[in-house]
Amino acid sequence: MNKTFLRSVIFSALVFTVSCSNDEGQEKEIPIRATPEAFAQIKSTSLESKVQEFQLAASQTGFITTENGVMFTIHGNCLSRNGNPVTGMVDVQVVELFERGAMLTTDKPTMGKLPNGDKALLISGGEFFLNITQDGEPVDEDCDIVATIPADLTGGVDEDMTLWTGNGRDNDCDGIDDDCDGFVWQEMTDANGDPEEAAVQNGDQGEGFYVAPFGDFGWTNVDRFFSDPRPKTTILVAVPEGFNDENSQVYLSYVGKPNALAHLDTYDAATGIFSEHYGQIPIGLECHVIFTSEEDGSWLYGIKSVTIADGQTVAITDADLNTATESELEALINGLP
Repeated sequence: MNKTFLRSVIFSALVFTVSCSNDEGQEKEIPIRATPEAFAQIKSTSLESKVQEFQLAASQTGFITTENGVMFTIHGNCLSRNGNPVTGMVDVQVVELFERGAMLTTDKPTMGKLPNGDKALLISGGEFFLNITQDGEPVDEDCDIVATIPADLTGGVDEDMTLWTGNGRDNDCDGIDDDCDGFVWQEMTDANGDPEEAAVQNGDQGEGFYVAPFGDFGWTNVDRFFSDPRPKTTILVAVPEGFNDENSQVYLSYVGKPNALAHLDTYDAATGIFSEHYGQIPIGLECHVIFTSEEDGSWLYGIKSVTIADGQTVAITDADLNTATESELEALINGLP
C-alpha cells in the first residue's frame, strides 16, 4: 500500500475521532502528546518504585529473601572493589518482575534474541535486577550469585527454562538508573556454547524451584521461547498523529500467557506505524494490542483485543486512549485474559 495514502487514511480517522462523543454526549478531548523526556521519566519512576533494598555483611555468605519469596545467595567474601576484598556492609538492590503489567510499566518486555539476530517472545519464570554497591560505588562479584525462585509464581515448573541476561542497545543496563534503550534478552551459554539451563529443585513440601546461578550484576531472566505451530505473520499498529517511538510504545499481550509481554520494536516515521517485523506472530492468535505513553504525569494507554490475521494492521486512535496511575494500569494489564 502507498505510504502517503496510508498516512492520509490514518489521519482522516483521527480527525473523525476528535468529533466523537463519549457516553455522556460530550466531546472527548484529544490527549496531549508527551515529550520523550516525560515518557522516559514515567517508566523510570515505575522501575524505581519496585526497587527492594537490603544490606549484607561482606565477610560472610548472606541470604536475601524478596517480597515474592525469591532467595538470593550472595558470597560476601567474593566481593571486591578496585581489586581489593570488600569489608564492612554493602547495599543490595533487587527488582523482581513476574507479571506483564510491571514488565510494561518498567519497559522490560520478554523479547529474546534468536541466533540470527531476530527477536521472539519469551515465556518468563521471573525477571530480576540485582546490584551491589558500597558507599554508592560499584563492587565486583567474583563468585556466582544464586537465585532460588518459586516456580508457582509463574504457573509451576517448566523443564525447558534457561537463563538469560538483559541489555540495552549499548549494553548499559547494569545500574538501576542506566538508560536501557532497545532492551532485549540474550541467552546465557556455557564454555561449550550450550544454553545455561535453570536447574529445577523440589522443596520438602513438593513445591518446585528454579535455581539460577549468574555471575554479573544487572538483569537476569529465567525463560524459554514461546512455541506455537501455526503459520506466522507480522503485525502492524498505526498510532495517532504526534506519537512515535520516542514518546510512546506498543506491546502485545498473548491470551493465556500472563508472564510474557511482546514488544513492537520498529517504527516507520513515514507511516506512523509500529511493527513486529520479524514475522513471529502466529496467525489466529488471540491477543491484546497495548499502546502506552504519558499525559500530565499519568500513564496514557489504549488496549484493543484482536485475533491475528495475515498481514494485519491495527489502528489505535485518540478515542481509544485513557489515563491511569501506575498501579491502575498494571492491574488492568494483569487482569487481561
